Amino acid sequence: MRIDILALFPEMFEGPFSHSIIKRAVENNFVEIAIHDIRDYSTDKHRRVDDYPYGGGAGMVLMVEPIARCIEHLKSERPYDEIIFLMPDGEPFNQEMANRLSTAGNLILLCGHYKGVDERIRQYFITREISIGDYVLSGGELPAAVLCDSIVRLIPGVLGDETSALSDSFQDGLLSPPVYTRPADYKGLKVPDILLSGHEKKIYEWRHEKAMERTRIRRPDLLK
Repeated sequence: MRIDILALFPEMFEGPFSHSIIKRAVENNFVEIAIHDIRDYSTDKHRRVDDYPYGGGAGMVLMVEPIARCIEHLKSERPYDEIIFLMPDGEPFNQEMANRLSTAGNLILLCGHYKGVDERIRQYFITREISIGDYVLSGGELPAAVLCDSIVRLIPGVLGDETSALSDSFQDGLLSPPVYTRPADYKGLKVPDILLSGHEKKIYEWRHEKAMERTRIRRPDLLK
C-alpha cells in the first residue's frame, strides 16, 4: 500500500509516523507513506496557497491550483483507489471503513486547513470525505494520522499476530471484553477463574457475554 498525504504542515507527522506500528510497517515495506507540502506546488513567490473567500466572511480558503497540481502530479505516476478529504462534515469514520481502506493499493489524503478548501477541489478530485468526529480541529493533519494508524495496523503482517486486530473493539460490532494479565491476584482483585481454566469454549463464551454486557452499558447504539 502507498499513502500520499497533502498537508500544509508536514512536520506534524514526524512524531506519529516515527514510532511504534507505523514505523515498523514502513521499515518492513508493508506500506509506503509520502507527505507532500502543498506550498511546494504554489507558483506564488511567497509560496502562498490561501486567499480570502468570495462573498466575504472570516477566515481563509485553500486555493484550487496548488492542490490540483499536486493531485494531478501524483495521479500521473499511479492510479489511486480513493482521494480522501479530511473534514468535519465528512462521513463518520468507523472500523468497517478502516477495514475496507486497508485493502486499497494507493490512497491520497488531503488535509484541510483554515476555513477549508475551494469547493471545486471537492467537486472534481475528491472521491470520499471523512470525519473522525463531530468537532473541529485546526487542520486535517491529526485526522490523517489517525486514519493512517487505523488502516496500517490492519494490513496483513503488520501486527505479527494476525488474530490481534480481529479481536479489537468494533470488529464484530461490539466493544472488547475485559482483559487481564499477571499477577492473577492484585491486592485481592482476582482474575476471573474462567480465564485461568484453559477451557477454550467457555472462555470464548465468557468473553462474548462480557462484550455484550459492556456494549449494552456503554454503547447501546451499537446493538441497534
